[in-house]
Amino acid sequence: MTQVVIIGCGIVGAAIAYELSQVPGLQVAVLDRQLPAQAATKAALGVLMGVISHKTKGRAWQLRQASIQRYETLIPELEALTGHHIPFNRQGILMLCVAAELGSWEKLVATRASHGLALEIWDGAKVKSYCPQINCNPSTWAIYSPQDRQVDPVSLTLALVEGAKRNGVKFYFGTQIEESNFSSSYAKGGLPDDRRIRQITISGERSHLNVDWLVVSAGLGSLPSLSTETSPPLKFDIVPVLGQAIHLKLDRPLGNTDFQPVITGNDVHIVPLNGGQQATEYWVGATVEFPAIGREIEAAPALLEAVMQQAIAFCPALATANIIKTWSGLRPRPEGRSAPIIDYLSGFSNILLATGHYRNGVLLAPATAQAIRKMILSSDEEW
Repeated sequence: MTQVVIIGCGIVGAAIAYELSQVPGLQVAVLDRQLPAQAATKAALGVLMGVISHKTKGRAWQLRQASIQRYETLIPELEALTGHHIPFNRQGILMLCVAAELGSWEKLVATRASHGLALEIWDGAKVKSYCPQINCNPSTWAIYSPQDRQVDPVSLTLALVEGAKRNGVKFYFGTQIEESNFSSSYAKGGLPDDRRIRQITISGERSHLNVDWLVVSAGLGSLPSLSTETSPPLKFDIVPVLGQAIHLKLDRPLGNTDFQPVITGNDVHIVPLNGGQQATEYWVGATVEFPAIGREIEAAPALLEAVMQQAIAFCPALATANIIKTWSGLRPRPEGRSAPIIDYLSGFSNILLATGHYRNGVLLAPATAQAIRKMILSSDEEW
């Protein structure tokens, strides 16, 4: 059996564990200092902006396309396997825009149509007919993406963990790596050309785990878990970007109860809960807050208030909503590398990085898991 150890059990680590659990011949273990679905996953809104993204080529689009396709089979697959209900809104995303932006959207509509994907441009009258809760004016336009989705990140992560467990994956929560053993082979001149991690010792019962592959998907905890054994030094960093959001409750659903898409504009999202079915509760978010140089990042109440006021400008009925709670979380943003980082750790032939997804961890989790699976299997075949 090939031994795979995954560090981190947010949405990305859980998706990788579930994907690998379906591969014969792999024995998978997952480590995390916390319980699953904490940190960035717990704070995410789960808006899956794939088709409506302006990414049209290269890795950025390929990952989005693969994830959107996989989500259509992944959710029913997990619900059948685990018996868990996963709130999954299939009613699309409606993005508000202004007339000056229509030229770029028309190009994107044509590009997507050439690949069999639908995007629709709606004028203000059509927006009002489908979503009467939206405050429209003569310059209001919208782009509707019927194939994009929204999913509850915590429910999905817990279902991925349960599905992986049923397929034989072992999970170690409240633990961390205490020791690591490595081996190296050397080329001419005495320089290592194949450095590999062989075994780790984890805290708690000081269990020893043999390692054929180590996958690091711990978000902001990824680099600290590698800090003592990186060779050569890493040429990038992962920094925290804080996001705040609000959970609201109304007496009745916004607008048309039969049509409850995610509404977005100016980077503010209004997300109906319960998969959009008769929703009376909504998430509104999220801020994007960078740390000041040399200082720890702190949530700024004024920025969250600005997000809320923008949401009310879109949907005035939100002004009467009751605030159930506010929350925030830190998202891992790479510096020195494009997001996300899905690659070998420099200097090692069996350590893979699946981290730094920034604001797209939920969106890109399925495609990241597929990429890690492909890297492990293609390399194993070479051996």
